[in-house]
Amino acid sequence: MALQLRLRTVSGLRGKADRIAKAAFRGLSFYTRVLENCEDEARFDETFRWPVASNIDGNEILEIQVFNYSKVFTNRLIGTFRMVLQKVVEEGQLEVTDTLIDDNNSAIQTSISIEVRYQAMDGTVGAWNDKEFLEIPSLQSEGDSRYPLETDSLLSGHRQGSAMSPSKSNQQSAERSFRRAGKGVFSAMKLGKTRPPKDDHQKQEEPAVLEAEDLGRKAMRLGGGLDPDTVSLASVTAVTTNVSNKRSKPDIKMEPSAGRPMDYQVSITVIEARQLVGLNMDPMVCVEVGDEKKYTSMKESTNCPYYNEYFVFDFHVPPDVMFDKIIKLSVIHSKNLLRSGTLVGSFKMDVGTVYTQPEHQFYHKWAILSDPEDLTAGLKGYLKCDVAVVGKGDNIKTPHKANETDEDDIEGNLLLPDGVPPERQWARFYIKIYRAEGLPRMNTSLMANVKKALIGENKDLVDPYVQVFFAGQKGKTSVQKSSYEPLWNEQIVFTEMFPPLCKRIKIQIRDSDKVNDVAIGTHFIDLRKISNEGDKGFLPTFGPAWVNMYGSTRNYTLMDEHQDLNEGLGEGVSFRARLLMSLAVEILDTSNPEINSSTEVQVEQAPSVADNCTGKMEEFFLFGAFLEATMIDRKIGDKPINFEVTIGNYGNQIDGMAKPTLRRKKDGGDGDEEESELLQNSSEEDGDEDGELVSISSSQPMKPLVTDRNYFHLPYFEKKPCIYIKSWWQDQRRRLYNANIMDKIADKLEEGLNDVQEMIKTEKPHPERRLRGVLEELSSGCLRFVTLADKDQHHSSRTRLDRERLKSCMRELENVGQQATTLRSQVKKNTMKDKLKLVQNFLQKLRFLADEPQHTIPDIFIWMMSNNKRIAYTRIPSKDILYSIVDEEMGKDCAKVKTVFLKLPGKRGFGPAGWTVQAKMEIYLWLGLNKQRKDFLSGLPCGFEEKKTARGPNLPSFPPISLLYTKKQVFQLRAHMYQARSLFAADSSGLSDPFARVFFITQSQCTEVLNETLCPTWDQLLVFDNVELYGEAHEMRDDPPIIVIEIYDQDTVGKADFMGRTFAKPVVKMSDEQYCPPRFPPQLEYYQIYRGNSTAGDLLAAFELLQIGAGGKSDLPRVDGPTGIDRGPILPVPLGIRPVLSKYRVEILFWGLRDLKRVNLAQVDRPRVDIECAGKGVQSALIQNYKKNPNFSTLVKWLEVDLPENELLHPPLNIRVVDCRAFGRYTLVGSHAVSSLRKFIYRPPEKKAHHWNMTVELLNGSLAMTNRGPPSCPTGELVVKVEPEVPIKKMETMVKLEANSDAVVKVEVSEEEKEKKKKKKKGGGGAGGGEEGEEEEPDESMLDWWSKYFASIETMKEQLRQQEAAAAEAEEKEEMEIAEEIKLDDSPMKGSKGQAKNKEKSKAPKDDKKKKQQSAAELPEKKNKQKIDELKVFNKELETEFDNFEDWLHTFNLLRGKIGDNDDNATEEERIVGRFKGSICVYKVPLPDDMGKEAGYDPNLGMFQGIPSNDPINVLVRVYVVRATDLHPADINGKADPYIAIKLGKTDIKDKENYISKQLNPVFGKSFDIEATFPMESMLTVAVYDWDLVGTDDLIGETKIDLENRYYSKHRATCGVSQTYAIHGYNMWRDPMKPSQILSKLCKEGKVDGPHFGPGGRVKVANRVFTGPTEMEDENGQKKQTEEHLALTVLHHWEDVPRAGCRLVPEHVETRPLLNPDKPGIEQGRLEMWVDMFPMDMPAPGPAIDISPRKPKKYELRVIVWNTDEVILEDDDYFTGEKSSDIFVRGWLKGQQEDKQDTDVHYHSLTGEGNFNWRYIFPFDYLMAEEKIVISKKESMFSWDETEYKIPARLTLQVWDADHFSADDFLGAIELDLNRFPRGAKTAKQCSMEMVTNEAELPMVSIFKQKRVKGWWPFVARDENDELEITGKVEAELHLLTAEEAEKSPAGLARNEPDPLEKPNRPDTSFIWFLNPLKSIKYLICTRYKWLIIKIVLALLLLIMLALFLYSMPGYMVKKLLGA
Repeated sequence: MALQLRLRTVSGLRGKADRIAKAAFRGLSFYTRVLENCEDEARFDETFRWPVASNIDGNEILEIQVFNYSKVFTNRLIGTFRMVLQKVVEEGQLEVTDTLIDDNNSAIQTSISIEVRYQAMDGTVGAWNDKEFLEIPSLQSEGDSRYPLETDSLLSGHRQGSAMSPSKSNQQSAERSFRRAGKGVFSAMKLGKTRPPKDDHQKQEEPAVLEAEDLGRKAMRLGGGLDPDTVSLASVTAVTTNVSNKRSKPDIKMEPSAGRPMDYQVSITVIEARQLVGLNMDPMVCVEVGDEKKYTSMKESTNCPYYNEYFVFDFHVPPDVMFDKIIKLSVIHSKNLLRSGTLVGSFKMDVGTVYTQPEHQFYHKWAILSDPEDLTAGLKGYLKCDVAVVGKGDNIKTPHKANETDEDDIEGNLLLPDGVPPERQWARFYIKIYRAEGLPRMNTSLMANVKKALIGENKDLVDPYVQVFFAGQKGKTSVQKSSYEPLWNEQIVFTEMFPPLCKRIKIQIRDSDKVNDVAIGTHFIDLRKISNEGDKGFLPTFGPAWVNMYGSTRNYTLMDEHQDLNEGLGEGVSFRARLLMSLAVEILDTSNPEINSSTEVQVEQAPSVADNCTGKMEEFFLFGAFLEATMIDRKIGDKPINFEVTIGNYGNQIDGMAKPTLRRKKDGGDGDEEESELLQNSSEEDGDEDGELVSISSSQPMKPLVTDRNYFHLPYFEKKPCIYIKSWWQDQRRRLYNANIMDKIADKLEEGLNDVQEMIKTEKPHPERRLRGVLEELSSGCLRFVTLADKDQHHSSRTRLDRERLKSCMRELENVGQQATTLRSQVKKNTMKDKLKLVQNFLQKLRFLADEPQHTIPDIFIWMMSNNKRIAYTRIPSKDILYSIVDEEMGKDCAKVKTVFLKLPGKRGFGPAGWTVQAKMEIYLWLGLNKQRKDFLSGLPCGFEEKKTARGPNLPSFPPISLLYTKKQVFQLRAHMYQARSLFAADSSGLSDPFARVFFITQSQCTEVLNETLCPTWDQLLVFDNVELYGEAHEMRDDPPIIVIEIYDQDTVGKADFMGRTFAKPVVKMSDEQYCPPRFPPQLEYYQIYRGNSTAGDLLAAFELLQIGAGGKSDLPRVDGPTGIDRGPILPVPLGIRPVLSKYRVEILFWGLRDLKRVNLAQVDRPRVDIECAGKGVQSALIQNYKKNPNFSTLVKWLEVDLPENELLHPPLNIRVVDCRAFGRYTLVGSHAVSSLRKFIYRPPEKKAHHWNMTVELLNGSLAMTNRGPPSCPTGELVVKVEPEVPIKKMETMVKLEANSDAVVKVEVSEEEKEKKKKKKKGGGGAGGGEEGEEEEPDESMLDWWSKYFASIETMKEQLRQQEAAAAEAEEKEEMEIAEEIKLDDSPMKGSKGQAKNKEKSKAPKDDKKKKQQSAAELPEKKNKQKIDELKVFNKELETEFDNFEDWLHTFNLLRGKIGDNDDNATEEERIVGRFKGSICVYKVPLPDDMGKEAGYDPNLGMFQGIPSNDPINVLVRVYVVRATDLHPADINGKADPYIAIKLGKTDIKDKENYISKQLNPVFGKSFDIEATFPMESMLTVAVYDWDLVGTDDLIGETKIDLENRYYSKHRATCGVSQTYAIHGYNMWRDPMKPSQILSKLCKEGKVDGPHFGPGGRVKVANRVFTGPTEMEDENGQKKQTEEHLALTVLHHWEDVPRAGCRLVPEHVETRPLLNPDKPGIEQGRLEMWVDMFPMDMPAPGPAIDISPRKPKKYELRVIVWNTDEVILEDDDYFTGEKSSDIFVRGWLKGQQEDKQDTDVHYHSLTGEGNFNWRYIFPFDYLMAEEKIVISKKESMFSWDETEYKIPARLTLQVWDADHFSADDFLGAIELDLNRFPRGAKTAKQCSMEMVTNEAELPMVSIFKQKRVKGWWPFVARDENDELEITGKVEAELHLLTAEEAEKSPAGLARNEPDPLEKPNRPDTSFIWFLNPLKSIKYLICTRYKWLIIKIVLALLLLIMLALFLYSMPGYMVKKLLGA
């Protein structure tokens, strides 16, 4: 089906201009060519064609727009013509002439004449017929009458709006459908076939490498006029341009990356905990990663312990295993040797969550602790930590550590990924396991026989159960004994916080066994794919759906070597089983009392599901044809080979599956109906017998034939074997269809992006247009998805996940579509790079969405069997070959010929073994419903007969078992192998002897071997004769098979080593075509070579496939070799294809060699460098004695070479270093290939360019600058006014951007700051407290280098913050400016960027700037000191900031060759054997004449004028080491004892005695002076070692600095330039040369005119005028005149000086990562340092700056506890029964618990009041700058030395109740941070809980500023319900004195002398009973002991009676007896 439009003429145009027209239909637009200078009529006469997938609806609209074309500006619209296609649809063809309408929908004079034709064919999609429209009489011949319609009749009197349609009502609907369809419905062609073949013919005809010619002409040549935006202008390797509709792309990367172990390091710093729940506890933290545990130390009696301990865990496991490991942080209370302690709370997340964070880390975040045992309990506290996960090669940028003074906002910095709410709730995860099927028979034949013998029957030999792992817990179902189709119907319930911080649920079917259980198959469910966190999102849900499990092959041997695959590691190589399961999540309401609060995993019964819930069983048909099997590895070539195809267990020879009859019967009555329905639907020809169709799943075994000595091939010539399999699956195709649509959009996007990147790489013109086209395709693709996916909403067996996913996919895609549309309008040349990144994100999002979590049909496996052994396989996802009637939904490889490479299974496929191809197959696959199978052969190359198995009479309906091709074409393939570059070094010499082997169909040929090179120029034509291809000729033209090129390294013994592989598609010429441009001769192109998954160079080649016609080979085009080259049998690449060469001169600067390692154990003594480029070479002078002087005596040499004109084709330049030994022997030391000469090409400046350069600089500098200078400025001078006292910090950006508005800005800032100060004085809010504003300027004498350093770090942090804010702001601004930008575009200003920029600046309103400064000014006010001079802190190495200091001297790493096979992934670092220093300059000869005319031109130096001499030079190197951060712990206790070691040449300094005990963030503050001689000693190594008492010291990490490059660099890295010039004080000028001397030297060296100092603080350099202050103070405060400030100003702006200018290195501190050779690529900490260098022949520099660490200052804190009040009463009085407490107060400074001090006890307080008048004295050492107390103490009795701890200054006061016999009772506590604590209340009444809970809003004070504070503070504790409650109040006075002051005014402890406190006046309640006896007695008798007394009295009475009885009894008895 297609719609065709012939655009004839546009007439009635006004004026004379270039015209272009654009025709759009269904979102796909074409452009015509540009007609230049046409006046009233434009005769386009062009034809466009839209292939369409679905029938055109009568309401759809065709739109044509006519523009005036402009090369520079946007095209101007003349008018538009829109037409409803109703008539066309009915009639089939139409001619129209009509007027255009303008923007306001009114008609204009211009009219257009077109012809439209629509043919709805019989469902074949877009089969091209190129002849149409060539002869205009239509091809539909007889029945076709033309309609030369006048449009009026069509319009029937209406012309409303912009659509032409017969009636008003219809019109709205037309408009609507136009909006929907016009945007979205783009043709199937565009989605499915990566590019319409029509444009592809032309695509191939034009030269492959496009020159930068006018785009208008290009659009013309690209035929049919495509929209220049959608044209892919990049010449992409032929493979990525997918030409055909019958072939799909092969995948070039071979090696499976999953499952391979890698190095990982998890580092966790536990900083502190806060708000832990519990009373007076001793907490410690347990850190657990996977199965490893580590513990922090224990902190005593505190609820907010401070640890700052660092833990590192190292792992070597596959990524999947790593990312599923759980990190668990738990706080344990009072654990000791005997008890395990009680868990307070824990927090867990998986490693994957951390790894997906930006920078792979959480930094300084608070983890919420919760009790996993008890759901109803709330939060148990917070733990502050850093968590980072590093893989090999990741480097983690830690934010710069300075004093962490920022008040911790816990809620704002929670340890949770973005988008996770801070209040996570508990949830139950129900994982229901229903049943499984298709399990492998786990029986090894041996065991089966034994069992059969013993038991006598053959039972199923598998006892499956399902195990589920989630968030560190696991649950398992019951075991189903002996069952291949087990039924469980059980659910496993996990209880976990929601959203969980664990990404994956692992579900495993295991086989229970007496000895050990083995996994049968594993499946992972990614929670991100089954839920959506957006506001319209949904909770995780899944199924009920089947999941397919894959793993090892099903041949049952006792030992399965691929068992790992069943555990889910690596790609499964065979189907294992499928499991029916579902998942649901329920958020718990923890307040509900009935809830079961246990979090154990539970297993319960679950109701079973209906059989049809997963979809109706359908019969599927899989057909495959093997068209070619070549490149079969020679190891298996001698046995017959066959191929087996399986889908699920169908087709599997060992335990295949029959039709699932069981299930049907179970359905009861339903079954029969379903059966019969199936039969009725099958096509008549299939008849009943179709049911008995026997699947054929493997090809016949065949003996392979030899291709060459490495590979074999199977003789599939004209007879191609086929397979077909019937299988039954639940019909859930919709899922796959939606995934396919999204995948295709993503493929298209990916290809477009590759194009764009290729264009940028090869510097083709207008990549931004291609990007716009890509975005247009993307948005229309997304809208098309929405329309397609929408149509199938109501399907019975859709699960909740299906529905929700569909909704969210539609939302997302609609969203992406809209963003793409907006982005498209923002893509400009300059915004290109950023936009490209955004589009990459779209790609990831699409790929993520397309991955369907609920499986349907299992993947297809194709196994190559040799002798019934499985050798190699490939796995094809079923969705890729699934058939659909709708083209977009079809799988991308369905009914296409796909090239697949078979690979070895499992671990065998790792490494080099996996790189050799086991076999290359061309295979055709089709999978679909059996009832749709009528066109399953439609995509095969035509020209075959089907060969079927014979059946009974008249039943020929089997699918074919083989195809017999009757048509055969003969071709000749010419492979023009020109050169390869940057190949892999395969020999130990660091070189290779490469040759290429080219495979095509069953033939292969090799190029010659070129010895010892990584960049071979073979320049060889390989001719393959008599290549036979089967099929129709015309298909071959569009669709040739691919060519495989493999590169090998020839070895003298053994077989050649594989070095890489690439694919190409040839350009095809049929015998009836001319061999002429634009398609022929083909152009050379670069093909990327892959070795495993990594790239291994490029191949420059061209391939053409020429049909041999009837006349035989004589008709083929001649091969014209270049004349004068005779290479015997080897044919060179012919003219016309080989590049055009011209003469270039390559000048080499030989400077020296460095760090050469030994070669074969011998030292290098007399090295020489050989340079080779394009076959020519030059040798350096010989270094006579490498040890004495490794520099070359002759500096510059040159060679002349012929290089291609096209710079992209330049060959690499090889640098090789050889050592000349005795007797003329040479050994290779190492080599380096400069792959691209581009950066070394010298282009002589044109005369004009120089001037233009100036103006640009002027513009950038800011046009308005000149307004401020005096009007007398000569033209071209630029006044740069710089005032050093500007607070640069706040304003850096402003000063640079707009020096003109500078003045205004300053005023604003200062006023605002004054305002701020005023506010502050009124006691304003803010975290700083009221006093900060009044702080006096710091005294100069107090300032030291550290003040400067800390101020600078603040600046750096602030800049980072501002950058982030600015980035965010820019994004917002951009969105607002889209509209404006578009307007700007049309304005004629666009020519000069400068102006546009300026305009934008002036647009930004002033208040905007104010805002920026406010945000800067709202920093804590400390920064107003601002008078502190700063230095620049780089948070990376200095060289990265200055381009490695390679401004003229480059360093080339010399690599040695291969180090053995296992070491293939050795990093480049490990292969480096030395470095060559020098440079290269390439230019065309002859040069323009005026080059040699400059004064002082030295012809010996060629282009390298003005370079210093390379004689040895003595230098004083001064290394300053400031501090190290985050060192890797080296000792068992998780700490290290670091010290510095410095090595330079022979000097080796180990600062061992000054090690810092047990510290991972040591402050060294040292400087070292070393005298060195360059070049011998130029590599400085600064290492940090760990001191050990016994044994050798361990290296923690080291960093290397190349001092030589720094020394010679133009950036002047010898001594950084300070911000200001001072001759005394902390900021003294360090350089022996003054700024003015430096300036004159720079001017002289750069041949710059100047400096001329003028009056009034002006200095002129070249044509720039700088202004600045001219006087300075000396030590005594005397002012004197100086030019130094002025000179310094120029140095700061040296980059603005034309020609010679560049940025000078400022005074700085650099941060260098420390690396350890044993742990390559993983940072071991960072070192802050800097290096100064001073030549010894200059005046000596002054002494080094003192940067020794600040000594902590000794302070004494005196705390007087006056009184307490309202303390809760704990005891009942013994005598009087009253509530009372025996109060005492305990206090200590944090970290000094052992020095805690107690007051005396106030006994029997009845009101909670206590009087103490008690003084504590706490001496401590305090670091003002870091706000930390410094404590030195031994860690344990076994410690060797004291450890220094830095902890926050916090005072703890506790109130206790004293008990005589039992332990004292803790009542409450308060902790005051001495830097910021709430001001005490004036009276006890005003003292409230607020002071603790609501700290943010209260005024805060700092004892270090106040010195003396008195007031009331509350004591708090937690009650039974974990609520904070107030338990008392204390009146205290805090008085801080320095040690000296304390000595002068001593005070005694408690109430002692000196300065004693008076005794407290306590009421004597203690003896109250003594004074008031009656009351006490009454109490004792009446209340307390009443019953006791009564009981005693009664007991006494009884006793007396008993005694009397006993007493009188005998007498009485005697009396009775005697007196009776």
